[in-house]
Amino acid sequence: MAHLALSQQMAVTVPVGNDLSLRRSAVKAPNLNFWDKSWAPVFTLDLKPNNPSLRSRHVVCMSVQQASVSKVNVSPLELEDAKEPPLNLYKPKEPYTATIVSVDRLVGPKAPGETCHIVIDHGGNVPYWEGQSYGVIPPGENPKKPGAPHNVRLYSIASTRYGDFFDGKTASLCVRRAVYYDPETGKEDPSKNGICSNFLCNSKPGDKIQITGPSGKIMLLPEDDPNATHIMIATGTGVAPFRGYLRRMFMESVPAYKFGGLAWLFLGVANTDSLLYDDEFSKYLKDYPDNFRYNRALSREQKNKSGGKMYVQDKIEEYSDEIFKLLDNGAHIYFCGLKGMMPGIQDTLKKVAEQRGESWEEKLSQLKKNKQWHVEVY
Repeated sequence: MAHLALSQQMAVTVPVGNDLSLRRSAVKAPNLNFWDKSWAPVFTLDLKPNNPSLRSRHVVCMSVQQASVSKVNVSPLELEDAKEPPLNLYKPKEPYTATIVSVDRLVGPKAPGETCHIVIDHGGNVPYWEGQSYGVIPPGENPKKPGAPHNVRLYSIASTRYGDFFDGKTASLCVRRAVYYDPETGKEDPSKNGICSNFLCNSKPGDKIQITGPSGKIMLLPEDDPNATHIMIATGTGVAPFRGYLRRMFMESVPAYKFGGLAWLFLGVANTDSLLYDDEFSKYLKDYPDNFRYNRALSREQKNKSGGKMYVQDKIEEYSDEIFKLLDNGAHIYFCGLKGMMPGIQDTLKKVAEQRGESWEEKLSQLKKNKQWHVEVY
């Protein structure tokens, strides 16, 4: 790795080439948090170090810009010119073999369960759009079909098409480890734990992973109107596609998409330690107060107006007048998370509609017809 001292600026290197260890060490550099400050590329150098393996590589220096909010410049991929998203480039019978770059725990010690951020190197061979999913085939054989591989598990992609390294070669997943506790003994029963989620959370850098896809068109971010309003409602790892949207809106400088609308995120989790990507979202709130709103529903720490636990639907009810007005003006609304989130949300929306003298069934039908309603639950 090489770095350059700049006058009155702090410069750091970001990883280059395909060396996974270099990538990871650069991003995980001690005392460096890319989301604490605004970073912008300064210039590119062609260095000739003594180490032959690094010879002729380009090293991009990043400079802290204290005065203004700067985005990361990305080199536009061919994907920006595509009229349709890539779909099912790799199928279950012929998956793509990708490589694990990193696995990092996202939650604090008081969070129930463990959620991990997993970066996968696909070498640019499995491109995707924000809001799409990858399929993962865990190793081993399917217990229900001896001799056959496991079924594909779908995971929403938690990064933009440029990936966490902005080079179009990685994708990130947000995965909660599925564990089963015996109700009688209270002890964990590994034989019933989620096969794929535990495989992913236990992975190490360099491990191989079989992926399929990308799949899905329901959660694609409509970009025909860069000034549109997007209301995003997530529980837990359902925040994955929204992280991709928000990075595209507020972190990356993409010539083809200059966002000037409103993004409003509602995130429901158990407690403060369970918040996912909170540093990134809080930074957007600080840097783009006119374009981003962020409301958290912490079921074990907050109370709703009735004195019960605060769930995401309670937050929606709190802001229901604004939400309905935005929907009437063409806003898109997205829901992602566990299937169990939808009945409570639908009940809340129906109640609010009735209070406003509207028919929720008619309103929902119109939202779907206008392609404003986007739901992906699992």
